Amino acid sequence: MDSAATALPAFVALLLLSPWSLLGLAQGQFSAGGCTFDDGPGACDYHQDLYDDFEWVHVSAQEPHYLPPEMPQGSYMIVDSSDHDPGEKARLQLPTMKENDTHCIDFSYLLYSQKGLSPGTLNILVRVNKGPLANPIWNVTGFTGRDWLRAELAVSTFWPNEYQVIFEAEVSGGRSGYIAIDDIQVLSYPCDKSPHFLRLGDVEVNAGQNATFQCIATGRDAVHNKLWLQRRNGEDIPVAQTKNINHRRFAASFRLQEVTKTDQDLYRCVTQSERGSGVSNFAQLIVREPPRPIAPPQLLGVGPTYLLIQLNANSIIGDGPIILKEVEYRMTSGSWTETHAVNAPTYKLWHLDPDTEYEIRVLLTRPGEGGTGLPGPPLITRTKCAEPMRTPKTLKIAEIQARRIAVDWESLGYNITRCHTFNVTICYHYFRGHNESKADCLDMDPKAPQHVVSHLPPFTNVSLKMILTNPEGRKESEETVIQTDEDVPGPVPVKSLQGTSFENKIFLNWKEPVEPNGIITQYEVSYSSIRSFDPAVPVAGPPQTVSNLWNSTHHVFMHLHPGTTYQFLIRASTVKGFGPATAINVTTNISAPTLPDYEGVDASLNETATTITVLLRPAQAKGAPISAYQIVVEELHPHRTKREARAMECYQVPVTYQSAMSGGAPYYFAAELPPGNLPEPAPFTVGDNRTYQGFWNPPLAPRKGYNIYFQAMSSVEKETKTQCVRIATKAAATEEPEVIPDPAKQTDRVVKIAGISAGILVFILLLLVVILIVKKRYICWRRHICIRNIRRSYYSYSYYLKLAKKRKDAMGNTRQEMTHMVNAMDRSYADQSTLHAEDPLSITFMDQHNFSPRLPNDPLVPTAVLGEALCLYHHVYFIYFFAWITTPCMGCSFVHIVII
Repeated sequence: MDSAATALPAFVALLLLSPWSLLGLAQGQFSAGGCTFDDGPGACDYHQDLYDDFEWVHVSAQEPHYLPPEMPQGSYMIVDSSDHDPGEKARLQLPTMKENDTHCIDFSYLLYSQKGLSPGTLNILVRVNKGPLANPIWNVTGFTGRDWLRAELAVSTFWPNEYQVIFEAEVSGGRSGYIAIDDIQVLSYPCDKSPHFLRLGDVEVNAGQNATFQCIATGRDAVHNKLWLQRRNGEDIPVAQTKNINHRRFAASFRLQEVTKTDQDLYRCVTQSERGSGVSNFAQLIVREPPRPIAPPQLLGVGPTYLLIQLNANSIIGDGPIILKEVEYRMTSGSWTETHAVNAPTYKLWHLDPDTEYEIRVLLTRPGEGGTGLPGPPLITRTKCAEPMRTPKTLKIAEIQARRIAVDWESLGYNITRCHTFNVTICYHYFRGHNESKADCLDMDPKAPQHVVSHLPPFTNVSLKMILTNPEGRKESEETVIQTDEDVPGPVPVKSLQGTSFENKIFLNWKEPVEPNGIITQYEVSYSSIRSFDPAVPVAGPPQTVSNLWNSTHHVFMHLHPGTTYQFLIRASTVKGFGPATAINVTTNISAPTLPDYEGVDASLNETATTITVLLRPAQAKGAPISAYQIVVEELHPHRTKREARAMECYQVPVTYQSAMSGGAPYYFAAELPPGNLPEPAPFTVGDNRTYQGFWNPPLAPRKGYNIYFQAMSSVEKETKTQCVRIATKAAATEEPEVIPDPAKQTDRVVKIAGISAGILVFILLLLVVILIVKKRYICWRRHICIRNIRRSYYSYSYYLKLAKKRKDAMGNTRQEMTHMVNAMDRSYADQSTLHAEDPLSITFMDQHNFSPRLPNDPLVPTAVLGEALCLYHHVYFIYFFAWITTPCMGCSFVHIVII
């Protein structure tokens, strides 16, 4: 029982082998590299590519699998397309093989899908010497059924080269089905259904030539297969020609056109059919670069008719060997070329033209077609020359434009120049306004029959002359004066543009362009509005154009919108057209708002003794939105000229009621209303005793008449316009109204009373100060009088002493009394002087007269001194009495001082 169970799976596995596998087993001719996948790919040294997208899956006959029941039984490698995204690839690599003869790789494959769709593509790639992967040499795409199909791969790669076969499965867009391979055999004999290529040889050509590969293959019916030449980097070259050599051999030709060094690579022949593919060994395309000298020839000697050169052909670019050297020379001004073969390192060129420039090159040739390289670097030299024969003739002007002049001259041949290498120079100079001048010389191409002098100013006289020079001499022509043509003018100076704005017009003036470049014929001004303070003004209209004559550099633009910015583009014109435009933006002044017509319409709705109600109607903005509405009250004065008698003047300066009363203004602002408060006609009461935007609207005086004005104000930036209209008149009441206390007048009465009181107090203070000053001066005056009298008494007293000597004894007692009186007076004056301690003029009676208490014994002295003392006493008493009347307190103090 056990032996039968063991033998049954082996028998079944044997039955599952394909006929080709059984044939190989019977023949015993399998080579290393084949695999039946019974033990998996690893047993055959097969490897999954490390850089692909996913891996092949091994299906074993000994293990259960998930495949549909209609899939073949046995062991093989498979890819399920439904598990992967379109374009993903899996690669299975066979071991690297080296063969010294032709051999064949045979394998089974299938591409199956239950819905009959294509599961993807099976590609066969052959990598040689571990090089890059080229394009597939065989592939199959689509649905092939659930039965195994066989294909052959004839590989013709010879030792010491090695190659590696790679099976690649690529998922298609359907993502449905399976791709499988099995029974890979490496046979040591040629394939039966795929041709084998003979060894492909290398091809060597010179750069720029055509290269041809000829592939010879053996096999039956191979001439009808697909053939191409495959480059190692993946490029495929189609076959150019095929022909049968015999019934078992054919030849295919592949041609590469004008190859270069970039085409140098490895190439192989590939043929493909449904039964398999054949691939040859890689052959090399060798591209040789024809030689070219690195350095130019070296000049050893020069004369009028010869040049001696050294070839310098030892250093080259390209490939050798060199089989021929040649010298190629020509005139630089000519078209002919001569070539001389040279077999020496130096060479002498004879029979050359004097003073002629030559270009000399060296050519080198290697074997093969197209072996002659490009000429080497040139040696440009010239033979010796002589002085020019004569002066060039007068210049001929071929063309005159605004900024350039084209000049022709006669043909300067050898008989004139005596030198084939010469210089022709045009010198010019011109003068412009403001003492501006310029002079310059330009080198011209001697081979050109015409030269252009450019960068000249328009409408200017230019002097030209031609100079002919060679290394041996110089000749000049006569000067020719030419005027350049007109051109379009330059821009109008920006700084000269000035615009004066009005409400509906703009005055614009400018100056002529700094560079008129001719005669100005006219000015063109185009203008258009670009923005406006008034949203109702359309600013997207087409521009308008105004033309002025050449002598008119100003213009008044009428019928403009107020408060609108206009852009003006000004350009000047000559006969050649308009120059560039200069732009300026000018904004018109805003206009006063337009108020509804109140003429003949009384806006008064209601009137009381102290109020009047009027109907306010909104204004229409002109150039700027309404900023505010104002109600102005003007008191009617019988001696004041009526406002209607002159042009209506609006009230520009806002005056409050308080300021009008204190300053005597004839009007005051009763209210200021925002424009949003008056979207439509609305009533307003003048005298409602409320405040609007800081303006008090006081009750009106019944005994006075008033004009009520309504004005609208528009203000933008630094410009303000006001429009006003009288909307009502309130007449003075004839009956005595109920007295309503006026807070402002009560306040004025209190202020007046306080002012009068303050004035009286100030007057009293000033009077007291005057009295004190007068009193002080009076005391000083009286003291001066008393001192003068005492001085007189003293002199009288001396006189009396002389008369009284005889009565000395009789009058002794009297003199003693007199002495005591004088001392008492002296003490009285000394005490009084303490009141004037600050006064440097205050001095006692005794100090003034050096008076001694020892008086002469004169009986008349006491009487005189007593009289003077009594006089002084009376004066002091008068002063006290006057001070007591005016200021009692000061009087008391003074009396107290006198008593002390």
